[in-house]
Amino acid sequence: MDLGLKGKKAIVCAASKGLGRACAIALAREGVDLVITARTASELEATAAEIRALTGAKVIAVAGDITTEEGRAAALAACPEPDILVNNAGGPPRGDFRDWDRDMWIKAVDANMLTPIFLIKSVVDGMIARKFGRIVNITSGSVKSPIPELGMSNGARAGLTGFVAGLARQVAKHNVVINNILPGPFLTDRLRGGFQEAARASNRPVDELVQERAKGSPAGRVGDPAEFGDACAFLCSAKISFIVGQNLLLDGGAFNSSMS
Repeated sequence: MDLGLKGKKAIVCAASKGLGRACAIALAREGVDLVITARTASELEATAAEIRALTGAKVIAVAGDITTEEGRAAALAACPEPDILVNNAGGPPRGDFRDWDRDMWIKAVDANMLTPIFLIKSVVDGMIARKFGRIVNITSGSVKSPIPELGMSNGARAGLTGFVAGLARQVAKHNVVINNILPGPFLTDRLRGGFQEAARASNRPVDELVQERAKGSPAGRVGDPAEFGDACAFLCSAKISFIVGQNLLLDGGAFNSSMS
């Protein structure tokens, strides 16, 4: 299927690796010009070069912390009129809520709720004026099924979900479509790091823990970031303007419900 995105411009946040990188690659394959952001310049430049080599797309790397005003301003200066915005930021740490002080909570809300809201605020009116916009927020499967040790993520991302639910329905008539993708376990560096930490703590092989996690999924595996990227590209398509304010759960069927 031709997604109708050739020549469009996108900002993809936290795109040097993991799910953000997968989204950037999928969009580049559809002919989208990219501005990609991440904090580590060397990793970001390597990813930009890789995407150019794979797809021939125009890719501008803007190193910076997207959760800061300066980081957002730098990305928007490189692409002031994006057709597509993919919001993404790393999640807050695991733990017991009794150990989290106000500063930790504010940092989590800044990264996983307010940063995407401020980026949306910066681009949505231009999208409305041009009669085209696609915004995809990468949140978490914990929005539907909270994870006890990820309380800060549960709270901050649920706040973003509530905000998006209202805004998406206000702007849809202008062909500006906002949706969320909720990942379950995908084999990213972050997930690998978690497996390695658990392997050290339990004195078990990493591969054994990965297989154990896979057995707990109806799909019998953890997710491939490339398929997440493809789902993101689909939600950015020119042909999905009737999909509004939805939460697409990509978890291999782990969330057990008659209605997602």
